[in-house]
Amino acid sequence: MAHKKGAGSSKNGRESHSKRLGIKVFGGQLAIAGNILVRQRGTKHHPDKGVGIGKDHTLFALVDGTVVFRKKADNKSYVSILPYVETEVVAEPVKKAPAAKKEAVAVDVVSEEAPAKKAPAKKATKKEETTEEAAPAE
Repeated sequence: MAHKKGAGSSKNGRESHSKRLGIKVFGGQLAIAGNILVRQRGTKHHPDKGVGIGKDHTLFALVDGTVVFRKKADNKSYVSILPYVETEVVAEPVKKAPAAKKEAVAVDVVSEEAPAKKAPAKKATKKEETTEEAAPAE
């Protein structure tokens, strides 16, 4: 076992975890109100219509719609939301066909009893034939 830590051991162990920054919802995709659009340090992307900004410069959607990235005259990137255009679709009422009236037809039913059937008669068999079939031939 070593009695010293080794050369360069104090220079290690400084790597931090990734912060998962970047664009979360890209241009042309749908976003609902409250969705995080961009996580960033500073204002690499600026908020425009329908987009809010958090205290850590996170951009989020204020309304439902489609995300749009564009650069304005000041050459800065702006993120905006094009809201959904909801149009009510009014369906025409379906006309019902007139119901056909069904007339009850009275039918005289005469109950007749079916003739009684007799069971078929059993065939007469000879006792000799039955005993020969049962006993095997030698």
